[in-house]
Order: sequence, then structure tokens, then C-alpha cells
Amino acid sequence: MSSAVSKFVAVLLAVALLFVYPAAEAYQKQDDLSRLVVYNAVTQFVDAVRNKGYLTPVMYQDFLQEIEATGNAFDVQMEHLHKKYTPVYADAANPDTFQDDVDVSYEGFYTADILSVIYPDNTLPKDHEARKYRMNVGDFFKVTVRNINRTAGTIMLDFVTGSISGAAPVLAFPYGGMVLNEDY
Repeated sequence: MSSAVSKFVAVLLAVALLFVYPAAEAYQKQDDLSRLVVYNAVTQFVDAVRNKGYLTPVMYQDFLQEIEATGNAFDVQMEHLHKKYTPVYADAANPDTFQDDVDVSYEGFYTADILSVIYPDNTLPKDHEARKYRMNVGDFFKVTVRNINRTAGTIMLDFVTGSISGAAPVLAFPYGGMVLNEDY
């Protein structure tokens, strides 16, 4: 009887080594390639926006198509921090009390604000000037991309290890920087 059990275990182990492990490795490599594609897409998109000083619907759609080509679903969050200069007065009602100082602050605009400009509630063509989200030199623009699905590599790893890896994103990239130009 123990001979039959040991043969059965040996066959299961052989199947695992011949089929499951190579499949798990292939899915992990697919996740690695997805990371590279998403990283390159995010850096190219953010750098293009920072160099031009604006974002258009075409730029955003091209970016989304590029990252979705990995077969994963993503949550894309954008952040624009607009630099504001406020002169400092001892008495705000009296312009003669200027203190020879300026406060620098940032006003934040986020994904919903940006999308409402590039996708307005009207039928303007995609390349219309009113659909450009404009930024100024010195502002900051940042994009954070996270996968919202379980990747094939994660599913296979969970199967092989017998665990559940939870909701932690496998593909997560924050990238941003200062707006360098204003091409209007």
C-alpha cells in the first residue's frame, strides 16, 4: 500500500515540477514585462506633459491604451500643484504696508478636475484648444498608476504557495516633477 502512495506522490511532484512551476515562472515574467511597459508609459506620459505644459485628450487616451495593452486594469490618479505667489502685507487693506516678501503656496488639482477639462460636457472635437488642460512653468505634475486586478503571476503564485496575497498592487508607479515649459 505504501508503495502505491509513494508512486502517487512521485507522480504529483513530477506534474508540479514539469507543468506548474514553469507556468508560474512564465506568469511572473509576464508581470515583469507589464512592469516595464507601465513604467515606460508613465514616464513618457508625465515627461511629455511636463515638457509641453499641457495635457490633451489624445495624450491621455494614448497613455491609457498603452498601459491597458498589458491586459491589466489600472487606477490612474493625476495631481497638478499650481504654484501661487501672494505678496505679504502688514495690513491687507493698505498697499503701502508691503513687507518686501512673497508667500509661495500650491493649489491642488486632481484627477476629477483635470478630466473635467479634457472631457467637458460638450461636443468639442478632441483637438479643440478648450480641451487642453494647461499648466505653468514651476507647477508640479504627478501621476500614480496602480493595478486593480490580480495579475496572472499573482494568481499562479497564490496557487503554488497556497496563500492569498491580498489586494496589494503588483504594478504601482508614482512619477512626476516640475512643469518645464508652456507650449500654448
